[in-house]
Amino acid sequence: MAAIGSAVGLGNIWRFPYVCYQNGGGAFLIPYFVALFTVGIPLLVLEFGIGQWFGTAAPGSFRNVNKKWEWAGWWGVLSTFIIAIYYSVIMAWCLSYLFHSAGLVWGNNAAAFFNRFLGKTSSPFILGSIRPQILFALLFIWTSIYLILYKGIKSIGKVVAITVPLPTILLLIIAIRGITLPGALDGIDFYLTPHFAKLASPSVWLAAYAQIFFSLGLAQGIMIVYASHLRKKDDVTNNAFITALVDGGTAFLAGFAVFSVLGYLSYSTGASIQSIAGSGMGLAFITYPTAISNLPVAASLFGAMFFIALLTFGIDSAFSMVESVTGGIEEKWGMSKEKATFLVCLIGFLAGVPFTMGGGSYWIDITDHFISNFGLVFVGLMECIVFGYIMGAEHIREHVNEVSDIKLGKWWEYLIKFVAPAILIFIAVASFIELLNKGYEGLPSGALIAGGVIVLISLIASIVLMKVKA
Repeated sequence: MAAIGSAVGLGNIWRFPYVCYQNGGGAFLIPYFVALFTVGIPLLVLEFGIGQWFGTAAPGSFRNVNKKWEWAGWWGVLSTFIIAIYYSVIMAWCLSYLFHSAGLVWGNNAAAFFNRFLGKTSSPFILGSIRPQILFALLFIWTSIYLILYKGIKSIGKVVAITVPLPTILLLIIAIRGITLPGALDGIDFYLTPHFAKLASPSVWLAAYAQIFFSLGLAQGIMIVYASHLRKKDDVTNNAFITALVDGGTAFLAGFAVFSVLGYLSYSTGASIQSIAGSGMGLAFITYPTAISNLPVAASLFGAMFFIALLTFGIDSAFSMVESVTGGIEEKWGMSKEKATFLVCLIGFLAGVPFTMGGGSYWIDITDHFISNFGLVFVGLMECIVFGYIMGAEHIREHVNEVSDIKLGKWWEYLIKFVAPAILIFIAVASFIELLNKGYEGLPSGALIAGGVIVLISLIASIVLMKVKA
């Protein structure tokens, strides 16, 4: 359940539905499931198997194969920590909006309210001032993460018993309510109408593989550290299949919750669905609040349910990222769970403060793009090389088959050694070419260079951590 909670996050709500509609609607499910079974589940089996075999976090697992590869484990952990820093800020926005939903404070112009809420500046290089509301919400989020983690895996088990099923139930309620609204079926039709011609486009397949890779939280050290707590006889492949399929199912369900409400918004405002459909922050904090304001009954209640769902989906992902970091620190330097968790949460909070400023939302976008499309992709590639070639995928397959009901064949080794690396390289190259040709979100080149520098710094810091003596 902790692995499911980590995999199912904010991206399932605000990214998958939009990617699906944009890349062939219902036809997108074909490349999605191909990507799931050729890269997603195989890499998940790899990470679960490695974590169970070595019983260590990601840096220790790489170190156990060969000491000179330890840096790759730290790179994944540090990349994950950077994600946790800005992810917690987005959760702070969700917490603030939960209270704003009581009176639908965003009014009739949710876009203008969101910009005022952020104190958004005109450029990433104009930071502006700290937003006190976001800062205090951020402090609450990091305090919650600390309280969940500092006692160890047993407290995580108690938390996920609530935070995994609760948001799914809320999402189901929102989807059912959405489907009953006028115009909802037009929105769902827009979401799922298959456009099979789009499957001929390489970009659609690239989008499917990218969605699978990022949605499952691969190459972040999370699944390795969680699997390190498995008993030696616990099933690996069943856990991987269940985690991946629940993640995909939740994302698919989110599409009904999102596009049914977008269909209603189109019906009630007269705007086309194409003009209001979007992903990311705009969907969560502008489009959906606008639709909630237009609901005829219990608008505040459904607003609260939506942001509670986002918070509870997000908290599992957030503390799993922190657990990935603290696991590596505990093992290398013998620090206690309480001290390691406090240190990481304190640094995470302080590092998140600049993101609470007026220019912070720009830097969240920049950092997310570069860490996700380059940092994590290269860490995933290193996993395939180190565990697939140097350690030997055949040894991992033998171990996994000993404890699992679903047996892996030679095909799994080929996927880890050849297919997954090829896809990851393709994602990195395609992202780089697109960046050169189109830039990113109209941001200045200086900001994009800074994004590349963030990835480079995380790599250098990983090498430094490897060399620091235990």
